[in-house]
Amino acid sequence: MAAHQHNPGVIVAGAGPVGLAAAVALADQGIPVTVLESEPQLQHDLRAGTFHPPTMEMLAPYGVTATMLEQGIKVPLWQVRDRKEGVIAEWDMSVMSDITPYPFRLHLEQHKLARIIVDKLATYPHAKVMFGAALSGIEQDDAGVRATVTQNGENLTLSADWLIGCDGGRSFTRKAIGTEFEGFTWPERFAVISTDYDLAQHGYAMNAYIADPTEWVAVFCVPHNGPPGLWRAVFPIANADQPDEEVLSDAETQARLRGFMPWQDRYHVPYSSIYRVHQRVAKDWRVNRVLLAGDAAHVNNPLGAFGLNGGLHDAMNLAEKLGQVWRKEADVSLLDRYVRQRRTTNIEFVQANSIRNKRMLEETDPAVRAQRFDELRAQASDPKSALPFLMQSSMIMSLRRAAEIE
Repeated sequence: MAAHQHNPGVIVAGAGPVGLAAAVALADQGIPVTVLESEPQLQHDLRAGTFHPPTMEMLAPYGVTATMLEQGIKVPLWQVRDRKEGVIAEWDMSVMSDITPYPFRLHLEQHKLARIIVDKLATYPHAKVMFGAALSGIEQDDAGVRATVTQNGENLTLSADWLIGCDGGRSFTRKAIGTEFEGFTWPERFAVISTDYDLAQHGYAMNAYIADPTEWVAVFCVPHNGPPGLWRAVFPIANADQPDEEVLSDAETQARLRGFMPWQDRYHVPYSSIYRVHQRVAKDWRVNRVLLAGDAAHVNNPLGAFGLNGGLHDAMNLAEKLGQVWRKEADVSLLDRYVRQRRTTNIEFVQANSIRNKRMLEETDPAVRAQRFDELRAQASDPKSALPFLMQSSMIMSLRRAAEIE
């Protein structure tokens, strides 16, 4: 017979940054919270690593942003470039200094953010993280949720008032509540190749998107183990038949890097990976006492750094509303407003803009490319035009849009 533990608070499935952020925001309100992580330790995920100003504003009250700033790289300038023409537009985020206390992007590997939040959670006696605890069953009724967890070969039943699924794109929680993951998968895979070769010496901003009709590139510098950090380059892999191991071979990674940045010497490549990219949104984000956030609720391509930031915005929005419901300050219908706000803005902003960014970088029509580049140059060169563009691209406008939704 499985052991049983009752917690009159919230179970969070997934100890990625989104699940952990939800947990710390709940724990800070005095709500008991248990985070379940199927892996034996925090994952060393190397994909996301760019944080927008409003995300830092949201995490600041918990002491998380201060530590992020100590460990991360401030990026006040970012670029749109063309492989042949060079810089098309350089965006100076200081024009938002009157709007946000963080007028820059912050680069920090997402596994470092996860560690920062785990350390914060350890300061709350009513919060805990269970590693090696795989969620294997969910039952619920009007009184609460019961989660079956497999840990060390044994089954354990945890009960709580609510369960939040932050367990990634392959979410067990999403499948358990039977909702569809609507959208599509891009035909090409994405390769991420990291090198310690410093692109800044060639005029690259710490974050740059390089358009090309054959092979666009997105580059950004992350702290790694200290200055000068590592530069990550994201490439599309158009050949669907090319095996992953061939894509990631030394010959291929060297050729790809040299094609983008010619250099006679051999690039040092500490990390490389390949993954499939999806544009999907769950049909239902709440089924009674089970809710979704982050990649469990939505996934998108990385061009614009909207995915993880959007997931963290989900977590903060949901934790605030769930706190009100838990304290009986609001009816449970408030949680449906969370769904309306976050699902709507994900579709209208995150999905639409990440798709638009990808199509801009890969545009093959010379006339369309030229027109778009002219528009970007005009926007970037005029602070009055740059401000609304940056407020949109930094997700400030998407949050204002969400706040309007009742």
